[in-house]
Amino acid sequence: MNKINSLFANSKDKKLLSLYFCAGCPSLEGTADVILTMQRRGIAMIEVGIPFSDPLADGPVIQSAATQALKNGMNLKTLFAQLKAIKDQVEIPLVLMGYLNPILHYGIEDFCKSCVEAGVSGAIIPDLPFDDYLNIVKPVADKYDLRIIMLITPETSEERIRFIDDHTDGFIYMVSSASITGTQKSFDDQKQEYFRRINAMNLRNPRMIGFGISNAQTLKAAQDNAAGAIIGSKFVTLLSEAYATVGGGTADHASADHATIADTALDKLFDALSK
Repeated sequence: MNKINSLFANSKDKKLLSLYFCAGCPSLEGTADVILTMQRRGIAMIEVGIPFSDPLADGPVIQSAATQALKNGMNLKTLFAQLKAIKDQVEIPLVLMGYLNPILHYGIEDFCKSCVEAGVSGAIIPDLPFDDYLNIVKPVADKYDLRIIMLITPETSEERIRFIDDHTDGFIYMVSSASITGTQKSFDDQKQEYFRRINAMNLRNPRMIGFGISNAQTLKAAQDNAAGAIIGSKFVTLLSEAYATVGGGTADHASADHATIADTALDKLFDALSK
């Protein structure tokens, strides 16, 4: 069974926490240690960002991380090699999140094949048109048992949501607002109503809520209305801060203790989520 499906099948009463970070940031060599540290600390699922120069849905924090990762030399070939090296150690689902352009350049079939060879269970491609997903990407992804995760927003119609639910598998990424990524102190009544409205639809697929989660209030709101929460910008910020302090921001990236850097960022994240 695909690890994403297995996670949700075995976690029906748990409030899951998934974290996003951008591969190659803050350091090119840190990807594997960050993943293994998150797994050790109990993160249920990890979204690994594929850096791209024009990230349409991302706010300044993740845009900056992508820029740094590209400067550090991260690309899909390097990322797949890093993930393949730790494949046997990773037990939780890994989901790649990136934009269509570099995936097309790599090749859809080669991308799906490389995902499976590297232990990746799914992919989120925010700018993938749904018709292209159905007619071009889905048949190839299904061949490799790779889950393509689709996003919905407060503006997505009920008809569209049910159509997505009928033609996808794994989970639905429920974006908290129709805006770019970034932290928020709270979710207003309009967003809370959106959460309740989707929850009442009794969709076939589980849902994870992301965008804007950074403290106890936003975490609880997400976990009360879905299978769990996805945190990106907050963790990316803390990881970069930890690299600058614990890691010394050293130019010798290979010598940095990436596990300690990730542990420090996680300690601060868990502290923020308790307040």
